[in-house]
Amino acid sequence: MRQAEGKGAANGAGHELDELTAMVKEAVREVLSSCSRDPCVKLDGSWVTDADTRIQALLQERLARSWPGIPMLGEEMTVEHQQRLLGSAGGHFWCVDPLDGTSNFVLGIPFYATSIALVERGRPRLAVVFDPVRGEVFSAERGRGAFLDGRPLVPRPHPPGLERSVVVVDFKRLDADLSVRLVSSSPARSLRNFGACALEWCWLAAGRVHLYLHGGMKLWDLA
Repeated sequence: MRQAEGKGAANGAGHELDELTAMVKEAVREVLSSCSRDPCVKLDGSWVTDADTRIQALLQERLARSWPGIPMLGEEMTVEHQQRLLGSAGGHFWCVDPLDGTSNFVLGIPFYATSIALVERGRPRLAVVFDPVRGEVFSAERGRGAFLDGRPLVPRPHPPGLERSVVVVDFKRLDADLSVRLVSSSPARSLRNFGACALEWCWLAAGRVHLYLHGGMKLWDLA
């Protein structure tokens, strides 16, 4: 039982990140092994599943036990709860998307992830994105760098020029005129849309794609 602030010094560097990674993997695997993919429709028209709500609840419970006193902002909370938490947390909270890419999960498209970040003084200090399909963990800790499955993340070199690049584009949130121009006369080698923001950011960091264009994100899309 401890506060997160100050931990991760020389004698414990990386321990918090390892603990958080293990917690996320265990919670996600526990829920996905027994949950339904049947969706319900939220007020904003998007889908939510039993997996979304159960992963969020499980992480909230375990984070409170291991890092007491730090509130959690989750995508599946009500807007009122989210606003109240952000107004009172003082820039120190966990930010969680329990299932980024819910539509993919429902439809059986193998591209979704769970993302979590510890925000301190308004800046991320720890972050984990777990891809349960491939079993990959992207993680980062301020001052230590970014990692893929515990090894330093070394991105591949980008190709010279946009015309040779593979670009991820979230057309859903882009200006309609810009979307039409991109499709009708793309300046890139290829356009893709995978449907899970946090994982797409990780693939960009790993050099699996070369550019990411998005028209608007919520805080948990960047966790």
